[in-house]
Amino acid sequence: MFDTIILLTGAVEQGPLSALLCAHNPELVVHSASTRDDLAAFDPATLGRARLIAFSSPVIVQPDLLGALGYGAYNFHPGPPQYPGWAPAHFALYEKAREFGVTVHLMAERVDSGPIVETALFQVPAEISVLGLEGLAYAHLAQLFWRLSKKLATDASALPAGPLHWSSKKNSRRGYRAICDIPLDISKEELDRRMRIFGANHYGMTPTINLHGIEFRAVAN
Repeated sequence: MFDTIILLTGAVEQGPLSALLCAHNPELVVHSASTRDDLAAFDPATLGRARLIAFSSPVIVQPDLLGALGYGAYNFHPGPPQYPGWAPAHFALYEKAREFGVTVHLMAERVDSGPIVETALFQVPAEISVLGLEGLAYAHLAQLFWRLSKKLATDASALPAGPLHWSSKKNSRRGYRAICDIPLDISKEELDRRMRIFGANHYGMTPTINLHGIEFRAVAN
């Protein structure tokens, strides 16, 4: 019987998102999780009664746990289907994307590959920063959670998949690091572009030049 949700998200989001789910279904038990260790602590009986919802979480859910869930797992991804994987806002701005958005999808063994349930897309404002674009995406993601929360909290059946599919190109931490590796012959235009998007030391990585075995790291003003 479906009576449990495991909410995988940050500490700030746990309270309001849990309250919204319980408002739709007062009989629901919502368990908080923010790390892989938190997920590993759930026993098989709990997983068998549960649905997992990940909201803007960097945690990769292991396949064995996905298989143990009785009512599926859904991810609220802070990027559109064109940008699965790591740091979608950074890569979208770097590639000068005109459109961005967010995606809700059924979780599968491979990250950001499961059937897409719903998206919310919007135009990328001119000259917007990474933090600004992430903020817009977060707002749209919260709206999608609000819209889908009743069904997620009360209906044991799966959310229906839509017609959209993920891009075959999946961005990764390795790709992010590669862009931060600055060649010595880089043009000023390209250097300015990388500094603007990747220069704030997000994820502990920043544009870096290696010269004669010495590493020089950019420092944001």
